[in-house]
Amino acid sequence: MTMAGNNPIATKDFVEILIPQKFPFVMVDTLYSYSETELVSGFTIEKDTIFFANDFFIESGIVEHMAQSVALHTGYQFYLKKQQAPTGYIGSINKLQINQLPKLHDEIKTTVTILQEFGGITLVDIVTKLNNVEIAYGQMKTVLAK
Repeated sequence: MTMAGNNPIATKDFVEILIPQKFPFVMVDTLYSYSETELVSGFTIEKDTIFFANDFFIESGIVEHMAQSVALHTGYQFYLKKQQAPTGYIGSINKLQINQLPKLHDEIKTTVTILQEFGGITLVDIVTKLNNVEIAYGQMKTVLAK
């Protein structure tokens, strides 16, 4: 089920059902597109966002947003199968580069691309953009709890 453009598959309330994090620690609020190998998520920076400081969404917030985007892919995948999603953990983060910090009311969009998936371990490329300009990139390895 893939949708293009700015027509989300899911918004805030439904997205929160798909991930293990709960308010105020939620760093994804929109699911724009999904396929077995890719997901596009969104997050609008609000004043009550935990990682908002000195008028910016700080680095740790971007990393958490990236990780939750991966969790959203898993959560939606299990939702489509009508199964409960297992909890996942970050195994490693590589090649992380953050070039710009978003400001209040900016919406970041993140594309998660599945590179490999085997035995509950998933390797992904993650690109975060602001106004269609790449502001962060990294690779993440996640592990599902048994």
